Amino acid sequence: MDILSNLALGFGVAVTLQNLAYCFIGVFLGTLIGVLPGIGPVATVAMLLPLTFNLNPATAMIMLAGIYYGAQYGGSTTAILVNIPGESSSVVTTIDGHAMAKQGRAGPALGIAAIASFVAGSIATLVVALFSPPLAEIALKFQPADYFSLMVFGLVGAVVLARGSIRKAVAMVVLGLLLGLVGSDVNSGVIRFTFGIPALAEGISFAALAMGMFGVAEVIYNLEQRAAERQVVVGGIGRVMPSLADLRQCIWSVARGTGLGSLLGILPGGGALLSSFAAYTVEKKVARAPKNFGDGDIRGVAAPEAANNAGAQTSFIPMLTLGVPSNPTMALMIGALMIQGIQPGPQAMLQRPELFWGIVASMWIGNLFLLLLNLPLVGLWVRLLAVPYRLLFPAILMFCCIGVYSINNNPFDLFQLVVFSALGYVLLKLGCEPAPLILGLVLGPMMEEYLRRALLISLGDPMVLITSPLSAAFLMAALALLVSIAIPAIRTQREVAMKE
Repeated sequence: MDILSNLALGFGVAVTLQNLAYCFIGVFLGTLIGVLPGIGPVATVAMLLPLTFNLNPATAMIMLAGIYYGAQYGGSTTAILVNIPGESSSVVTTIDGHAMAKQGRAGPALGIAAIASFVAGSIATLVVALFSPPLAEIALKFQPADYFSLMVFGLVGAVVLARGSIRKAVAMVVLGLLLGLVGSDVNSGVIRFTFGIPALAEGISFAALAMGMFGVAEVIYNLEQRAAERQVVVGGIGRVMPSLADLRQCIWSVARGTGLGSLLGILPGGGALLSSFAAYTVEKKVARAPKNFGDGDIRGVAAPEAANNAGAQTSFIPMLTLGVPSNPTMALMIGALMIQGIQPGPQAMLQRPELFWGIVASMWIGNLFLLLLNLPLVGLWVRLLAVPYRLLFPAILMFCCIGVYSINNNPFDLFQLVVFSALGYVLLKLGCEPAPLILGLVLGPMMEEYLRRALLISLGDPMVLITSPLSAAFLMAALALLVSIAIPAIRTQREVAMKE
């Protein structure tokens, strides 16, 4: 009965006129940025952080959450029609989705993508509602040493599962941890690592760094890329709803994708991207007639689309219950809550239940909005594919500058935006993924605080990290991940998988 009363509380928050409006705005923007290649949910959430400052926390999180899982819907449209993934998690959808479009079956491909996403998103939201409260109760028993080791495990997991070079991912995490140390010391209040700049006494501006790394730097990087040949399949869309035979064929694919995505979304470094790749691989292994995969098999669309939406929804579980982000978008959402003065974690769930359950209830509403947006409005999204990128980037740059300045009305934040934009561009040119840096920046101050609390309680004895069973378990798991990736055979398999 507790879950029913909690869901009633959540729907009471989510169905207010203001929250319904912001939920719709969030999923609409998510679909839009999913359709338009080269932007992505991380950049969009980073750019919209300043807007959340004047909203109440529940409304802000409902909108940002809608952007994140909405982008998974929109990314499939370009993947199927143009063979360009609008969002990284839609890369796998291009394989069979575009092949179906070239066969004149773009309509059923788009339809099954929307239906699989809706079913998976709805089930994954139920998983969030069922498993978050008991996980939060367990988290309340965590000691400072346990939290520190959990965050170490989260960072190691994010490094191991990050795309590209392990060394570069480790370097990005370390850089993020170092940047998180700038400002006032947590316990003593001593100013450190500011190089005599008084404006850095409160630390580096999270919004300036996020917008610079994921907004402006991405714009500059995309501008120097040649525009892809966009051969949009318009004439072959036809009837969007899949046939009964298609639906029967996809039932177990959607089920497997939903289960796999729900599980992988919780893991550090997981989320929608890893879920979609894993679901497609599993589907090829277990499905009948796997030789059809790659030539327009509808199951190759249903499974990854179900997985990426399920992964997007369940990635909220560690963020809301433990305060540990599983991917860069969740790190930005933690930043949004911190702007509101809220520290995510089990205490926040107890003290602000309307926030947590309002977000959960809004996910069901948002998934319904997305189904209504994606099935009837396919023609609108197709026309948006013709918008030149040169018309988008001035608006993005202007929005970033206004947004960063509006948070503190401090010109120095604009200077930080310029510095981090240049740094982000250099990192992209060097092949360094900036996502682990954001995770390090968000988790760094929290790791330092919990470590120092643990050492104060133990009178400076570092063995407290090992004598606590939970802390030791997390550290052993992190060590096992590092050892496994050091084994040549596993490292080779990982590199091959990342290239694919």
